[in-house]
Amino acid sequence: MTKQGNWAVGADVTIADVAARAHVSIRTVSRVINGSPKVNAETRATILSAIEALGFRPSARARGLATGRSYLIGMIHNDRNVLVLGEVQRGLANEATAQGYEVIAHATPTGEDGSIEDVLDFVRRSRVDGVIILAPVSGVPGLADALHDVGIPAVALSSVSLAGFDAMLVSDERGAAARVAEHIVALGHRRVAHVSGPPAILSAHERRAGFLSALTAAGRTLVGEAAGDYSFESGVTAAERLLSIDPMPTAIFAANDIMAAGVIKVAASRGLMVPRDLTVIGFDGSLLARMIVPALTTVQRPMGEMAQMAARCLFDIIAKRPTETLMQVDLPLLIAESSAPPPA
Repeated sequence: MTKQGNWAVGADVTIADVAARAHVSIRTVSRVINGSPKVNAETRATILSAIEALGFRPSARARGLATGRSYLIGMIHNDRNVLVLGEVQRGLANEATAQGYEVIAHATPTGEDGSIEDVLDFVRRSRVDGVIILAPVSGVPGLADALHDVGIPAVALSSVSLAGFDAMLVSDERGAAARVAEHIVALGHRRVAHVSGPPAILSAHERRAGFLSALTAAGRTLVGEAAGDYSFESGVTAAERLLSIDPMPTAIFAANDIMAAGVIKVAASRGLMVPRDLTVIGFDGSLLARMIVPALTTVQRPMGEMAQMAARCLFDIIAKRPTETLMQVDLPLLIAESSAPPPA
Protein backbone atom coordinates (compact mmCIF):
# COMPACT_ATOMS: atom_id res chain seq x y z
CA MET A 1 0.00 0.00 0.00
CA THR A 2 1.18 3.54 -0.78
CA LYS A 3 0.04 6.94 0.43
CA GLN A 4 -1.36 9.91 -1.48
CA GLY A 5 -1.70 12.79 0.99
CA ASN A 6 -3.83 11.38 3.81
CA TRP A 7 -5.24 8.64 1.59
CA ALA A 8 -4.26 5.01 1.13
CA VAL A 9 -3.77 4.10 -2.53
CA GLY A 10 -3.77 0.63 -4.12
CA ALA A 11 -5.02 -2.84 -3.30
CA ASP A 12 -5.96 -2.01 0.33
CA VAL A 13 -8.40 0.74 -0.64
CA THR A 14 -12.02 -0.07 0.22
CA ILE A 15 -15.35 1.17 -1.02
CA ALA A 16 -15.64 3.09 2.26
CA ASP A 17 -12.45 5.02 1.38
CA VAL A 18 -13.95 6.00 -1.98
CA ALA A 19 -17.20 7.08 -0.32
CA ALA A 20 -15.33 9.21 2.23
CA ARG A 21 -13.21 10.93 -0.42
CA ALA A 22 -16.24 11.64 -2.63
CA HIS A 23 -18.37 12.70 0.38
CA VAL A 24 -21.16 10.29 -0.50
CA SER A 25 -22.62 7.12 0.97
CA ILE A 26 -21.19 3.66 0.38
CA ARG A 27 -24.51 2.75 -1.27
CA THR A 28 -24.06 5.54 -3.84
CA VAL A 29 -20.54 4.34 -4.69
CA SER A 30 -21.90 0.81 -5.08
CA ARG A 31 -24.54 2.06 -7.50
CA VAL A 32 -21.90 3.73 -9.68
CA ILE A 33 -19.70 0.62 -9.65
CA ASN A 34 -22.63 -1.55 -10.71
CA GLY A 35 -23.82 0.79 -13.46
CA SER A 36 -27.05 1.90 -11.82
CA PRO A 37 -28.80 4.85 -13.53
CA LYS A 38 -29.96 6.19 -10.13
CA VAL A 39 -26.96 8.51 -9.73
CA ASN A 40 -26.79 11.96 -11.31
CA ALA A 41 -23.97 12.82 -13.72
CA GLU A 42 -22.15 15.21 -11.35
CA THR A 43 -22.07 12.74 -8.45
CA ARG A 44 -21.06 9.92 -10.79
CA ALA A 45 -18.12 11.99 -12.09
CA THR A 46 -17.01 12.79 -8.52
CA ILE A 47 -17.08 9.13 -7.53
CA LEU A 48 -15.24 8.00 -10.66
CA SER A 49 -12.58 10.63 -9.99
CA ALA A 50 -12.15 9.32 -6.45
CA ILE A 51 -11.92 5.73 -7.71
CA GLU A 52 -9.19 6.73 -10.18
CA ALA A 53 -7.26 8.83 -7.65
CA LEU A 54 -7.22 6.04 -5.06
CA GLY A 55 -6.61 3.22 -7.52
CA PHE A 56 -9.66 1.39 -6.20
CA ARG A 57 -10.42 -1.97 -7.80
CA PRO A 58 -13.83 -3.43 -6.92
CA SER A 59 -13.79 -7.04 -5.76
CA ALA A 60 -15.27 -9.28 -8.43
CA ARG A 61 -16.71 -11.44 -5.66
CA ALA A 62 -18.36 -8.43 -4.01
CA ARG A 63 -19.75 -7.22 -7.32
CA GLY A 64 -21.10 -10.67 -7.98
CA LEU A 65 -22.84 -10.85 -4.61
CA ALA A 66 -24.35 -7.40 -5.14
CA THR A 67 -25.60 -8.02 -8.67
CA GLY A 68 -26.12 -11.77 -8.90
CA ARG A 69 -23.56 -12.00 -11.71
CA SER A 70 -20.22 -13.79 -11.98
CA TYR A 71 -18.65 -11.15 -14.29
CA LEU A 72 -17.38 -14.00 -16.45
CA ILE A 73 -18.25 -14.84 -20.04
CA GLY A 74 -17.37 -18.03 -21.89
CA MET A 75 -15.83 -18.48 -25.32
CA ILE A 76 -16.89 -21.87 -26.69
CA HIS A 77 -14.86 -23.20 -29.62
CA ASN A 78 -13.51 -26.21 -31.45
CA ASP A 79 -10.77 -24.66 -33.55
CA ARG A 80 -7.16 -25.81 -33.87
CA ASN A 81 -6.19 -22.65 -35.77
CA VAL A 82 -4.29 -20.71 -33.13
CA LEU A 83 -3.93 -17.71 -35.44
CA VAL A 84 -7.70 -17.29 -35.61
CA LEU A 85 -8.25 -18.15 -31.93
CA GLY A 86 -5.60 -15.64 -30.86
CA GLU A 87 -7.38 -12.81 -32.68
CA VAL A 88 -10.74 -13.82 -31.21
CA GLN A 89 -9.40 -14.02 -27.67
CA ARG A 90 -7.72 -10.62 -27.91
CA GLY A 91 -10.90 -9.06 -29.28
CA LEU A 92 -13.03 -10.58 -26.52
CA ALA A 93 -10.54 -9.71 -23.80
CA ASN A 94 -10.35 -6.07 -24.90
CA GLU A 95 -14.11 -5.65 -24.75
CA ALA A 96 -14.52 -7.71 -21.58
CA THR A 97 -11.88 -5.71 -19.70
CA ALA A 98 -13.63 -2.48 -20.63
CA GLN A 99 -16.86 -3.94 -19.21
CA GLY A 100 -15.25 -5.28 -16.04
CA TYR A 101 -15.50 -8.90 -17.16
CA GLU A 102 -13.10 -11.82 -17.65
CA VAL A 103 -13.17 -14.41 -20.44
CA ILE A 104 -12.95 -18.18 -19.97
CA ALA A 105 -12.14 -20.21 -23.09
CA HIS A 106 -13.56 -23.72 -23.40
CA ALA A 107 -12.85 -26.21 -26.20
CA THR A 108 -15.63 -28.69 -26.90
CA PRO A 109 -16.27 -31.52 -29.40
CA THR A 110 -18.69 -30.94 -32.27
CA GLY A 111 -19.68 -34.47 -33.23
CA GLU A 112 -22.40 -36.69 -31.83
CA ASP A 113 -20.37 -37.32 -28.70
CA GLY A 114 -21.94 -35.27 -25.95
CA SER A 115 -20.97 -31.79 -27.12
CA ILE A 116 -24.21 -30.18 -25.87
CA GLU A 117 -23.88 -31.75 -22.44
CA ASP A 118 -20.22 -30.73 -22.38
CA VAL A 119 -21.15 -27.08 -23.00
CA LEU A 120 -23.94 -27.19 -20.41
CA ASP A 121 -21.56 -28.73 -17.88
CA PHE A 122 -19.09 -25.90 -18.58
CA VAL A 123 -21.64 -23.14 -18.02
CA ARG A 124 -22.82 -24.79 -14.78
CA ARG A 125 -19.28 -25.15 -13.40
CA SER A 126 -18.03 -21.74 -14.44
CA ARG A 127 -21.30 -19.87 -13.74
CA VAL A 128 -20.65 -17.59 -16.68
CA ASP A 129 -23.15 -14.79 -17.31
CA GLY A 130 -23.21 -15.55 -21.04
CA VAL A 131 -21.32 -17.23 -23.85
CA ILE A 132 -19.86 -16.46 -27.28
CA ILE A 133 -20.17 -19.54 -29.52
CA LEU A 134 -17.70 -19.81 -32.40
CA ALA A 135 -18.11 -21.88 -35.54
CA PRO A 136 -18.22 -24.82 -36.00
CA VAL A 137 -19.66 -25.33 -32.49
CA SER A 138 -22.45 -22.85 -33.26
CA GLY A 139 -23.71 -25.27 -35.92
CA VAL A 140 -24.24 -28.17 -33.51
CA PRO A 141 -27.97 -29.06 -33.77
CA GLY A 142 -29.88 -28.39 -30.56
CA LEU A 143 -27.18 -26.33 -28.83
CA ALA A 144 -29.00 -22.98 -29.09
CA ASP A 145 -32.20 -24.43 -27.63
CA ALA A 146 -30.29 -26.16 -24.83
CA LEU A 147 -28.63 -22.90 -23.77
CA HIS A 148 -31.95 -21.07 -23.98
CA ASP A 149 -33.59 -23.70 -21.76
CA VAL A 150 -31.03 -23.13 -18.97
CA GLY A 151 -31.24 -19.34 -19.31
CA ILE A 152 -27.71 -18.64 -20.58
CA PRO A 153 -27.48 -15.70 -23.03
CA ALA A 154 -25.62 -16.79 -26.16
CA VAL A 155 -24.26 -14.91 -29.17
CA ALA A 156 -23.11 -17.12 -32.04
CA LEU A 157 -20.72 -16.56 -34.94
CA SER A 158 -21.34 -18.46 -38.17
CA SER A 159 -21.24 -18.27 -41.95
CA VAL A 160 -25.05 -18.66 -42.02
CA SER A 161 -27.86 -17.45 -39.77
CA LEU A 162 -28.85 -20.05 -37.17
CA ALA A 163 -32.12 -20.16 -35.24
CA GLY A 164 -32.38 -20.15 -31.45
CA PHE A 165 -29.48 -17.96 -30.33
CA ASP A 166 -30.10 -14.62 -28.64
CA ALA A 167 -28.07 -12.94 -31.38
CA MET A 168 -26.06 -13.91 -34.45
CA LEU A 169 -23.01 -12.47 -36.17
CA VAL A 170 -22.97 -13.80 -39.74
CA SER A 171 -19.96 -13.47 -42.03
CA ASP A 172 -20.71 -13.70 -45.74
CA GLU A 173 -18.27 -16.48 -46.59
CA ARG A 174 -20.24 -17.62 -49.63
CA GLY A 175 -20.07 -14.13 -51.17
CA ALA A 176 -16.38 -13.80 -50.32
CA ALA A 177 -15.53 -17.11 -52.00
CA ALA A 178 -17.47 -15.99 -55.07
CA ARG A 179 -15.20 -12.92 -55.24
CA VAL A 180 -12.20 -15.26 -55.20
CA ALA A 181 -13.58 -17.05 -58.26
CA GLU A 182 -14.28 -13.75 -60.01
CA HIS A 183 -10.69 -12.63 -59.35
CA ILE A 184 -9.28 -15.88 -60.76
CA VAL A 185 -11.46 -15.61 -63.87
CA ALA A 186 -10.54 -11.94 -64.37
CA LEU A 187 -6.87 -12.94 -64.34
CA GLY A 188 -7.57 -15.27 -67.25
CA HIS A 189 -7.27 -18.70 -65.59
CA ARG A 190 -9.14 -21.61 -67.16
CA ARG A 191 -7.58 -24.54 -65.28
CA VAL A 192 -8.77 -24.02 -61.71
CA ALA A 193 -8.70 -26.38 -58.71
CA HIS A 194 -10.02 -26.20 -55.15
CA VAL A 195 -8.85 -27.47 -51.77
CA SER A 196 -12.08 -27.54 -49.77
CA GLY A 197 -12.56 -27.75 -46.03
CA PRO A 198 -14.26 -30.54 -44.05
CA PRO A 199 -17.56 -31.31 -45.83
CA ALA A 200 -19.57 -31.44 -42.59
CA ILE A 201 -18.59 -27.93 -41.51
CA LEU A 202 -20.84 -25.03 -42.56
CA SER A 203 -17.97 -22.67 -43.38
CA ALA A 204 -16.42 -25.18 -45.79
CA HIS A 205 -19.79 -25.74 -47.45
CA GLU A 206 -20.41 -22.00 -47.85
CA ARG A 207 -16.94 -21.29 -49.25
CA ARG A 208 -17.17 -24.16 -51.74
CA ALA A 209 -20.70 -23.25 -52.83
CA GLY A 210 -19.83 -19.60 -53.42
CA PHE A 211 -16.66 -20.46 -55.32
CA LEU A 212 -18.28 -23.05 -57.59
CA SER A 213 -21.34 -20.89 -58.24
CA ALA A 214 -19.24 -17.96 -59.46
CA LEU A 215 -17.03 -20.23 -61.56
CA THR A 216 -20.09 -21.77 -63.23
CA ALA A 217 -21.55 -18.33 -63.89
CA ALA A 218 -18.30 -17.44 -65.69
CA GLY A 219 -18.39 -20.61 -67.80
CA ARG A 220 -15.61 -22.38 -65.86
CA THR A 221 -15.49 -25.80 -64.19
CA LEU A 222 -12.99 -27.28 -61.77
CA VAL A 223 -10.22 -29.45 -63.20
CA GLY A 224 -9.66 -30.96 -59.77
CA GLU A 225 -10.81 -30.86 -56.14
CA ALA A 226 -9.48 -32.34 -52.91
CA ALA A 227 -11.03 -32.13 -49.46
CA GLY A 228 -8.82 -31.05 -46.56
CA ASP A 229 -9.53 -30.59 -42.86
CA TYR A 230 -8.19 -27.01 -42.50
CA SER A 231 -4.78 -28.32 -41.38
CA PHE A 232 -1.40 -27.66 -43.03
CA GLU A 233 -0.85 -31.38 -43.55
CA SER A 234 -4.13 -31.76 -45.41
CA GLY A 235 -3.17 -28.83 -47.64
CA VAL A 236 0.07 -30.60 -48.50
CA THR A 237 -1.73 -33.86 -49.27
CA ALA A 238 -4.33 -32.10 -51.41
CA ALA A 239 -1.66 -30.18 -53.33
CA GLU A 240 0.30 -33.35 -54.08
CA ARG A 241 -2.82 -34.75 -55.69
CA LEU A 242 -3.90 -31.61 -57.57
CA LEU A 243 -0.44 -30.74 -58.88
CA SER A 244 -0.15 -34.27 -60.30
CA ILE A 245 -2.99 -33.60 -62.74
CA ASP A 246 -1.74 -33.38 -66.32
CA PRO A 247 -1.99 -30.66 -67.46
CA MET A 248 -1.91 -29.23 -63.98
CA PRO A 249 -4.11 -26.36 -62.73
CA THR A 250 -2.82 -22.81 -63.05
CA ALA A 251 -4.82 -21.56 -60.03
CA ILE A 252 -5.74 -23.22 -56.73
CA PHE A 253 -8.14 -21.76 -54.15
CA ALA A 254 -7.63 -23.27 -50.70
CA ALA A 255 -10.44 -22.85 -48.17
CA ASN A 256 -8.12 -21.43 -45.52
CA ASP A 257 -4.69 -19.82 -45.31
CA ILE A 258 -3.05 -22.76 -43.57
CA MET A 259 -3.97 -25.18 -46.36
CA ALA A 260 -2.89 -22.56 -48.92
CA ALA A 261 0.53 -22.52 -47.22
CA GLY A 262 0.64 -26.29 -47.73
CA VAL A 263 -0.06 -25.79 -51.44
CA ILE A 264 2.76 -23.24 -51.74
CA LYS A 265 5.15 -25.63 -49.99
CA VAL A 266 4.39 -28.45 -52.44
CA ALA A 267 4.66 -26.08 -55.41
CA ALA A 268 8.11 -25.00 -54.26
CA SER A 269 9.20 -28.62 -53.78
CA ARG A 270 8.28 -29.25 -57.43
CA GLY A 271 10.21 -26.24 -58.69
CA LEU A 272 7.07 -24.21 -59.40
CA MET A 273 7.13 -20.46 -58.83
CA VAL A 274 4.10 -18.77 -57.21
CA PRO A 275 2.54 -16.85 -58.89
CA ARG A 276 4.49 -17.21 -62.16
CA ASP A 277 3.55 -20.87 -62.61
CA LEU A 278 0.68 -21.18 -60.14
CA THR A 279 -1.75 -18.75 -58.51
CA VAL A 280 -2.61 -19.68 -54.91
CA ILE A 281 -5.39 -18.00 -52.89
CA GLY A 282 -6.40 -18.61 -49.28
CA PHE A 283 -9.15 -17.63 -46.86
CA ASP A 284 -8.95 -16.00 -43.37
CA GLY A 285 -6.55 -13.08 -43.81
CA SER A 286 -4.51 -14.37 -40.87
CA LEU A 287 -1.01 -13.25 -39.89
CA LEU A 288 0.29 -16.26 -41.81
CA ALA A 289 -0.86 -14.69 -45.10
CA ARG A 290 1.59 -11.81 -44.55
CA MET A 291 4.41 -13.98 -43.21
CA ILE A 292 4.83 -16.45 -46.06
CA VAL A 293 6.62 -15.71 -49.34
CA PRO A 294 5.02 -14.70 -51.57
CA ALA A 295 2.42 -12.84 -49.48
CA LEU A 296 -0.89 -14.62 -49.88
CA THR A 297 -3.92 -13.26 -51.70
CA THR A 298 -6.71 -14.11 -49.27
CA VAL A 299 -10.17 -13.32 -47.97
CA GLN A 300 -9.93 -11.29 -44.79
CA ARG A 301 -12.01 -12.35 -41.80
CA PRO A 302 -11.47 -9.58 -39.18
CA MET A 303 -11.95 -12.02 -36.30
CA GLY A 304 -10.78 -9.61 -33.59
CA GLU A 305 -13.29 -6.96 -34.64
CA MET A 306 -16.01 -9.56 -35.06
CA ALA A 307 -15.31 -10.89 -31.56
CA GLN A 308 -15.62 -7.39 -30.11
CA MET A 309 -18.93 -6.86 -31.91
CA ALA A 310 -20.25 -10.15 -30.54
CA ALA A 311 -19.05 -9.33 -27.02
CA ARG A 312 -20.67 -5.88 -27.03
CA CYS A 313 -23.92 -7.52 -28.13
CA LEU A 314 -23.65 -10.14 -25.37
CA PHE A 315 -23.05 -7.50 -22.68
CA ASP A 316 -26.11 -5.59 -23.91
CA ILE A 317 -28.18 -8.77 -23.62
CA ILE A 318 -26.85 -9.51 -20.13
CA ALA A 319 -27.66 -5.93 -19.03
CA LYS A 320 -31.05 -6.09 -20.77
CA ARG A 321 -30.19 -3.19 -23.05
CA PRO A 322 -31.57 -2.97 -26.63
CA THR A 323 -29.24 -4.58 -29.15
CA GLU A 324 -29.09 -5.97 -32.68
CA THR A 325 -29.98 -9.63 -32.93
CA LEU A 326 -28.54 -10.15 -36.43
CA MET A 327 -25.25 -8.58 -37.45
CA GLN A 328 -23.76 -9.20 -40.89
CA VAL A 329 -20.13 -8.77 -41.93
CA ASP A 330 -18.79 -8.58 -45.46
CA LEU A 331 -15.36 -10.11 -46.02
CA PRO A 332 -13.03 -8.31 -48.46
CA LEU A 333 -10.59 -10.01 -50.82
CA LEU A 334 -7.05 -8.80 -50.12
CA ILE A 335 -5.03 -9.09 -53.32
CA ALA A 336 -1.33 -9.69 -52.62
CA GLU A 337 1.62 -11.35 -54.34
CA SER A 338 0.41 -14.94 -54.81
CA SER A 339 -2.08 -14.30 -57.65
CA ALA A 340 -1.28 -13.35 -61.24
CA PRO A 341 -2.36 -14.21 -64.81
CA PRO A 342 -1.63 -17.80 -65.94
CA PRO A 343 1.67 -18.60 -67.61
CA ALA A 344 1.71 -17.86 -71.34
